[in-house]
Amino acid sequence: MRRAVDAVWRIESARIVATLAAWTQDIGAAEELAQDALVAALEQWPASGIPANPGAWLQTVAKRRAIDNLRRRRNLERKLDELGRETPAHTEPELPDGDLTDDVLRLVFTACHPVLSTDARVALTLRLVGGLTTAEIARAFLVAEPTMAQRITRAKKTLTRKQVPFEVPQGADLAPRLASVLEVVYLIFNEGYSATAGEDWIRTDLCAEALRLGRMIAELAPTEPEVHGLIALLELQASRTRARTGPTGEPILLLDQDRTRWDRLLIRRGLTALDRALALTDTPGPYVLQAAIAACHARAATPDTTDWPRIAALYAALARINPSPVVELNRAVAVSMAEGPAAALDLVDQLTGEPALARYHLLPAVRGDLLTRLGRHDEAHHEFLRAADLTGNARERTLMQDRARQAQQHNQ
Repeated sequence: MRRAVDAVWRIESARIVATLAAWTQDIGAAEELAQDALVAALEQWPASGIPANPGAWLQTVAKRRAIDNLRRRRNLERKLDELGRETPAHTEPELPDGDLTDDVLRLVFTACHPVLSTDARVALTLRLVGGLTTAEIARAFLVAEPTMAQRITRAKKTLTRKQVPFEVPQGADLAPRLASVLEVVYLIFNEGYSATAGEDWIRTDLCAEALRLGRMIAELAPTEPEVHGLIALLELQASRTRARTGPTGEPILLLDQDRTRWDRLLIRRGLTALDRALALTDTPGPYVLQAAIAACHARAATPDTTDWPRIAALYAALARINPSPVVELNRAVAVSMAEGPAAALDLVDQLTGEPALARYHLLPAVRGDLLTRLGRHDEAHHEFLRAADLTGNARERTLMQDRARQAQQHNQ
């Protein structure tokens, strides 16, 4: 029964919290009311059975609790009125029947408000929009549960203290706020796709949650090209999941993957979303460009048939609108495939002094790969060892150590 209740909650919680928040204008109070309804379900459903419409049941209970709270406040205010003051006529409080789509969209924008730190935005979105428990979020990001609980509590208090309005921004305010929303979904997916720490290289639950959130936002904001660009990117990246690990969970890099294991349904969905994004804009943004890069891989049956010059050109376009040393590193990888490792090594060497990449394990990993292809195995050995020292993920560390040993063996 607990599993069934959890499944219902995961599906319905965002709508319930959003409806209550639209009325109370208080995210924290709305979640508490929704949690009260969840507790009621856990108490009553084992005996009465799951109702035919569990979402409506939870919504009704939450509304009743909200009305009871308002009635108590009104009674208290009435008792505090000056003696002899005329008591206003009693009216039964009601929750407005708003547009659920609008309410959920407001919830998404509020949870991802830039007034919060990036970590807080991610945690609050997973909590309020994703319906994950604090324990699940803490587990996913390898943080102690009390620490995550404090982070979520502080985030809700910050929204209240800063008087962040429960609304979808309009006009010139929309683009930067939408970028914040998409960034949160992107970060959640990336942590699942290539975990920064822990024993597992992939956390499929986080990838699935990011996909669900992305699809939800695409339905809520159907005319925004970057929204469709992001969901295209996530669908295409997720299509490779089965091929990215071996029988014991060891990482398998892109060029070594069995592409027959790529999920063709997800690829079709991703390409459809990319077409939709391109139809909405003449100037592709960062997510649309990244999705176009992923599409080049998805359309290629083998690494050799991949359109590497186009990928390099797309990374160059991405660097122009979103300058980043990480983008330049990825461009160098594409250049290595299109023009050879020597040309790419020149680009990578220009990045070695970048402060942002000082602790980034993929810089020495890429450099080690290029040096291996150039036959400079001793240098490659040291680069792979450095990459192993820098990564926080156990699976990736083992992969880098294996590549270091292979490079060393070539010198013996």
